[in-house]
Amino acid sequence: MCRAPPTDAHRAHWFRKAAAPLLALLILLFVYSAESRIDRDLLRSQAQVRFGNPGLEAALAWLRLIDGTGASPIDEKLEKVNLFFNIRTQFRSDIQTWNQNEYWATPLETLARASGDCEDFAIAKYISLLALGVPQDQLRLIYVRAVLPGQAAQAHMVLGYYANPNAEPKILDNLNGQILPASQRGDLTPVFSFNGEGLWAGGIKAGSSPTARLSRWRNVLARIRQEGFQ
Repeated sequence: MCRAPPTDAHRAHWFRKAAAPLLALLILLFVYSAESRIDRDLLRSQAQVRFGNPGLEAALAWLRLIDGTGASPIDEKLEKVNLFFNIRTQFRSDIQTWNQNEYWATPLETLARASGDCEDFAIAKYISLLALGVPQDQLRLIYVRAVLPGQAAQAHMVLGYYANPNAEPKILDNLNGQILPASQRGDLTPVFSFNGEGLWAGGIKAGSSPTARLSRWRNVLARIRQEGFQ
């Protein structure tokens, strides 16, 4: 959904979508638990077959991140995962990367292409932290309106870490690489957030997973599993 920099057409397109009363029902809710396991042989095979040596190297770097961070304190996990994807991934629109208007990439696809939009950054960080044992109820993908200097608001997605359900989230973002509490991100206005357990709007849980209705998410979920996440 996000674009950088946004054009007037992009802004108008997003605000029309944001106004739709059923928008919340079209957002992915990730269903893996904190016990997610990785079939490493399958991941390496998929990377090699689909993306060649560059893809395999990216997958191996990802596995090294997970292996080397699993026993770390939570703040270090957040920092390392956030930095890993922000450094290795260039922001590009789905049209530029996939020649599609809207495409939800798996973490392997994002790493192998070394590019993605804001949803791809957030999803990859989310899955990585689940693989590192961070409980799902401490992670939410958050749709926001982001205001860049000299520009109008644009659609954006970030990942929030909640130390407890009522805590102020820390924000993992590709626009600002510094992990900050939400109150220190005056450039972001939350719209709603979600994870595999439900959807929140205005700080109130608004519903449970509508995964059965989301054909695009069912597709990417199947692809993530095919890459070795069980």
